[in-house]
Amino acid sequence: MSTAATPSAKPATPGPISTKAQRRRVILASLVGTTIEFYDFYIYATAAGVVFPILFFTGNDDTAKLLASMATFAAAFVARPIGSVIFGHYGDRIGRKATLIGALLTMGIATFLIGVLPTYYGIGIWAPVLLTILRFCQGLGLGGEWSGAALLATEYAEEGKRARAAMWPQLGAPFGFILANGFMLLLTMALAFNSVTDKGNLDHPFMMWGWRVPFLCSVIMVVVGLWVRFKLEETPVFKKALDQDKKVASPLAQVFKLNWLQLIQGTFIMLATYVLFYLMTAWILPYATGSVALGNLGIGYTNFLVLQLLAVLLFAAMIPVSGIVADKFGRRRSQLWITSAILIFGLTFKIFVDPASVGQGPNVQIWKVLLFLAIGMTLMGLTFGSMSAILPELFPTNVRYTGSGIAYNMASILGAAITPFVAVALTANFGVWMVGVYLAFAAVLTLIALWFSPETKDRDLATI
Repeated sequence: MSTAATPSAKPATPGPISTKAQRRRVILASLVGTTIEFYDFYIYATAAGVVFPILFFTGNDDTAKLLASMATFAAAFVARPIGSVIFGHYGDRIGRKATLIGALLTMGIATFLIGVLPTYYGIGIWAPVLLTILRFCQGLGLGGEWSGAALLATEYAEEGKRARAAMWPQLGAPFGFILANGFMLLLTMALAFNSVTDKGNLDHPFMMWGWRVPFLCSVIMVVVGLWVRFKLEETPVFKKALDQDKKVASPLAQVFKLNWLQLIQGTFIMLATYVLFYLMTAWILPYATGSVALGNLGIGYTNFLVLQLLAVLLFAAMIPVSGIVADKFGRRRSQLWITSAILIFGLTFKIFVDPASVGQGPNVQIWKVLLFLAIGMTLMGLTFGSMSAILPELFPTNVRYTGSGIAYNMASILGAAITPFVAVALTANFGVWMVGVYLAFAAVLTLIALWFSPETKDRDLATI
């Protein structure tokens, strides 16, 4: 394989030095940007389990409508690799800053338009069609966002502290989740909405207009994010590539020609992380709050949002820990241990969330469900925190945006797009224990990818 395919492990001539002030601006820009993007993304996930099956899909089969809603949820994950290719091309050609602004606008506009979209009862079949298109656009935006924000953090980082610097954009995931679910929690409490008894009531204020408010308010956050990002400078590592005239005409062709192995490694390194997170968020919400008659737990929607928000605090707390551990012990070793723990966790679903074990309706043992969420979100923080260092470190500078973005977002198709859909089907046909087996299988695939991947802790990001 060509030497351009894999970054050298030996330090090269250092690029331009970033100042503390620049690094603080980068931290703010990457954190604010990813928080906004994930807020927009999770608002949809929150509504997909409760609102969209009622307002955008027809029929008498509640499970079928939920599956249809989860299918539109998955549309964004199909779009994410496309977004990573589009934004990655420009990110590697014209720079990280301008591309990140474009990604933020794409996501923000799509989210706002969902908030004003007529329902099936207003425009018929066009409602789910337009909803799917806008969800696809959300995926395009997030597909370009993550890799750009990760590159901002890693390419500005101090030597030996790259994973700790890279964890800042990762915090956008739990922060965005807290904002999205917190907003929805306040709305449901203010409007006295109960998902078990009120979600079929089209005259309830929450079903009429309340669910739209979080989507519409995202425009305020987008304006803030744009203001922060316009104040950024281009990264020192990318400036060095420009100075040496090392840009490539087609980053996509280059990365598939010379870095195909890193694309496969990065995709499967992220697989278990994605499966875990979207089980803990998108799947568990309708399962925990759904009808007892359909085999769900029947926990009140508001009550369950509180449980999720408590657990997400552990997700956020573990992300800095993940960065510190990855810098001290290495990316590969730490991820091997964490992924092994995820595998074991997958085999405990029958204990924590099976109705036969925890009960249903008013008899649910809430403490077991909370413990389940707490363990899952703790593991999520530990595995997710250093991913924004691991994936960029696999690729050289002139294809890093494209390569890391494709790997991250291909994993989103395999590990996230189909996960809520498959989990609903597995629960309905085999029981919730099989969902845990699905997670354990994903963890096995990630362990294999990690075992055959190199340690990237000491690689020089200026390598082209």
